[in-house]
Amino acid sequence: MTKQHANWSPYDNNGGSCVAIAGANYCVIAADTRMSTGYSILTRDYSKICKLADKAVLASSGFQADVKALQKHLAAKHLIYQHQHNKQMSCPAMAQLLSNTLYYKRFFPYYAFNVLGGLDSEGKGCVFTYDAVGSYERVGYSSQGSGSTLIIPFLDNQLKSPSPLLLPAVDAVTPLSEAEAIDLVKTVFASATERDIYTGDRLEIVVLNADGTRYEYMELRKD
Repeated sequence: MTKQHANWSPYDNNGGSCVAIAGANYCVIAADTRMSTGYSILTRDYSKICKLADKAVLASSGFQADVKALQKHLAAKHLIYQHQHNKQMSCPAMAQLLSNTLYYKRFFPYYAFNVLGGLDSEGKGCVFTYDAVGSYERVGYSSQGSGSTLIIPFLDNQLKSPSPLLLPAVDAVTPLSEAEAIDLVKTVFASATERDIYTGDRLEIVVLNADGTRYEYMELRKD
């Protein structure tokens, strides 16, 4: 009989879902607060959202130990930037920094799937979506995590992003008002929670606009 070796992996997937929607003068970033491994729930109250700068908020799913290491690295880089330039990083600058940070770890990647949302220099909403090794794109809306396969078709149906191949380029921001975008986020999470066992417990929503940052919460199903 052949000897069986236990397969050890440096990675785990702690599940959960993240969504971001950019509007004309706002950005909504949301994530659930469940953290799981396999069929076990580790905690029902873990925030996947990290405010990196006044106008840049990161939501991450995947392996939360790697996510924490990534957030600490970005916070340190941002602090150095502030000392050197005497100002906070813009959201597009933070997007490039995140891409570079993920890419230089490409041979032993951070197992983190990120959505970065915020406001650009003109005050428009912007959303950047990533893979684990730093490839990124500016879009009108995005989702990452265990429920993203359920959420993205819903958002595509409701928001129908213009093709990036269109010339001249069409602005990617969504036509919804801020209140409509928040309602849509609540609807997609309520829907995803019904089918995805790794998404649930509580929804945390961060709204960025010219007035600053606002937090909203909604209870999701606990089973």
